[in-house]
Amino acid sequence: MNVWLWVVILGLAAWAAHWGADRLLTPLMLLRKQWGLTASAGAAFLALLTASPEVAINITSAARDVSDIGLGNLLGSNIISIPLMVTIAYFASRKQFKNNKEHQEHLDKDILALNKRSVSVLSLPYLGIIALVAILTLPKPWRGLQPVDGWIMLVAYAAFLTHAIIKGKEKGKKVEWNKKQVWLSIAGAFAIAVGAFFIVKATENIVSALNISEIVGGLFITGLMTTAPEIFKTWSVVKGGEVTAGTTSVIADNAVTMTVAFFPLALVTTPIEDFELF
Repeated sequence: MNVWLWVVILGLAAWAAHWGADRLLTPLMLLRKQWGLTASAGAAFLALLTASPEVAINITSAARDVSDIGLGNLLGSNIISIPLMVTIAYFASRKQFKNNKEHQEHLDKDILALNKRSVSVLSLPYLGIIALVAILTLPKPWRGLQPVDGWIMLVAYAAFLTHAIIKGKEKGKKVEWNKKQVWLSIAGAFAIAVGAFFIVKATENIVSALNISEIVGGLFITGLMTTAPEIFKTWSVVKGGEVTAGTTSVIADNAVTMTVAFFPLALVTTPIEDFELF
């Protein structure tokens, strides 16, 4: 099949996966309000779904015996997303917000206005997760992704989520559910699974046609495609006035990617073929 056709399939599959994640996001947002989670804690909680395409891609790549694509996707989604989303959030936040003196002060100082709580709830724990991945995968005696590493990273995510919820708990609100949201959530889960399969399949064929390694394909093709839809979400959320939530959600997404999405690759024992690149 022509490589350009696979590029089109890749784009459609990425759109389908993120469409599915958005459909699942609504009921989880209702739960966040019902449980009384702040923006920072809510970002950590909602990341289970906003990062679900990356998790599904890594499950698919592990199942199809192309774990290097998943490994590249894991790295790429982290390397690309944070500088990109923070930059987009900065420009989106240049808008004036009525009756918000605090935000006006940040505009006058020409900085990005974020809630200080996001540092302790999201940023520092995320840096801890990155350090833990390095400790588990870089030293020569236990280099690579092994099953025990996967279990450790799942525990790390549980600790990350628990810490975020405890630090950001408020009084819950009453919410209403309807059948349409439930059925859309089911359709969303199906779209994520189908989209992830075709993202991996398309990446396999593109890297084969271009004669590049799977990890490079995962890093610069799959990782970029899974990050691209987040650009519009960050822009719209920040421009709507939710500056902290729109900016820091990418950190929570990456925490899921480096822990939950790490697990399927570790479970099938993924060696690091290109150590310098890693």
